[in-house]
Amino acid sequence: MAIHKLEIGEFDEIDYDLIAIHTALEDYRLAYFINQKLPIILGKSKDEVHIQIKDGETQFSRFYYYDTENTVSWNLIQNKNEVFQQKRETTQDLFSETALEMATKVYLLPEFKKADYFLKIENTEDMINVSEIKQILNTIEDITTAYAVDTNQIKSKNNLIF
Repeated sequence: MAIHKLEIGEFDEIDYDLIAIHTALEDYRLAYFINQKLPIILGKSKDEVHIQIKDGETQFSRFYYYDTENTVSWNLIQNKNEVFQQKRETTQDLFSETALEMATKVYLLPEFKKADYFLKIENTEDMINVSEIKQILNTIEDITTAYAVDTNQIKSKNNLIF
């Protein structure tokens, strides 16, 4: 009987490119401008990206397009969001039994706190020129900057699995 061994490194392969985008645009407006510049049609996905942290759970908006001709998946994902918590304070003064709402900023990739969105391009296999896409994104007037992210430097890679 033959024994087949699988190395854990076989599953750790990164098959996507990631572009960080800095902008003040809302997610739907950014997707609209990207659709105008690139030959893709990003649409709002019902499957948002869920992240569990110690303060609670949050969701990041996601726009998705699957290119059937090239078998390439495009994801535009929000990087910043907030988790709201209700805290009750019981003190013996005028404001006793007041409920405070505390907001905590949460990041999809905490290593890139300044990035507002990420464009994740899966299954590229050298079919797509990422530097050309970067240049096209930088031509959008309301994008401050767009740059490629070295995927080997990301510590929270599990947040990009969806």
